[in-house]
Amino acid sequence: MGTRLLLCDDHGIFREGLKTLLEKRPDFQVVAQAADGPAAVANAQEFAPDVVIMDISLPKLNGIEATRQIVSQRPQAKVIVLSMHSDRRFVQEALKVGAAGYLLKDSAFDELLSAVAAVVEGKTYLSPAITHIVVEQCLGRVPPADWAAFTVLTPREREVLQLFAEGRSTKQIALHLRVSVKTVETHRAQMMKKLDIHSIAGLTKYAIQEGLVSL
Repeated sequence: MGTRLLLCDDHGIFREGLKTLLEKRPDFQVVAQAADGPAAVANAQEFAPDVVIMDISLPKLNGIEATRQIVSQRPQAKVIVLSMHSDRRFVQEALKVGAAGYLLKDSAFDELLSAVAAVVEGKTYLSPAITHIVVEQCLGRVPPADWAAFTVLTPREREVLQLFAEGRSTKQIALHLRVSVKTVETHRAQMMKKLDIHSIAGLTKYAIQEGLVSL
């Protein structure tokens, strides 16, 4: 039985190209694709992939949050983050929430194959271009990344923050998350207090600056 893969990226051409390359290997099977974070989480549950290849910049729910939920719900699935972000905050947070690998999108395809092979064997794989980030932290040369969005806000508050930043209204967020409008308003008030930001425009600017959403 081959390795079952789930591809998560909001660019359809990129997903299809990656699928074509992966399925040239007879031992690989792409069982599903996802264009946003909630679909990634749902498909990980429905299709039971062995490996999830995850972008960070996903609509509705970013890849770090999606990874956290997938690992929590299906710990046997190995998540490899494949991202354009090399900032140590992204690398550290991805590993913290349970990612088994982290590669940059400009890596060679053979490196992705090596990463899949490594995580299937229960190992952690880091792109050589970012390995120094983890090594330097382990040696105490740099402090842990101070990322307020992940150290101050709760997972649900981060979801609400991303959805506001993507232009959704309070009512739309409530419907999407299947909670009351009052609950969303409470989350918004708590975020504003914690971050000392007092407008939706300010929250949106913060989310973009922190890389939680893309322009």
